[in-house]
Amino acid sequence: MSMTLTSSAFSAGGSMPSIHTCEGSDLSPPLSWSGVPAAAKSLALIVDDPDAPDPAAPQRTWVHWVLYNLPADAAGLQHGATAHTLPQGTREGINDWKRTGYGGPCPPIGRHRYFHKLYALDLVLPDLHKPTKAQLEHAMHGHILEQAELIGTYQRT
Repeated sequence: MSMTLTSSAFSAGGSMPSIHTCEGSDLSPPLSWSGVPAAAKSLALIVDDPDAPDPAAPQRTWVHWVLYNLPADAAGLQHGATAHTLPQGTREGINDWKRTGYGGPCPPIGRHRYFHKLYALDLVLPDLHKPTKAQLEHAMHGHILEQAELIGTYQRT
């Protein structure tokens, strides 16, 4: 069974509701997953937007959320997850707003894609002291057993 990642808030490739964006309440969407390999010791989640600032001429990938050391037996994240409601042991990294936590879509122009990437790892990572996406990816290198991806889109009104 391969790992899958879904949300009850939007379908794969579908539009993310504004409650999860800067035009709404900026709350993280509910996420569910299944098929985590039995050998997994922890999970990591990265949410990013490769279309910044303009999908017609992207210049960078904007990072919205960085989480690691989610328990391998966790089945998802609740709507509006915060540091206080994350599964026990979960650690947060720094997003491109230079803070921890979820930062929702807020594209300046056009319809952007938001990649929710879940990684099953063969270890529990050491304390990385609020890593950036790049630092987390470096620490995960060689330890990814499987990954799943869910893409949502959003365009400001």
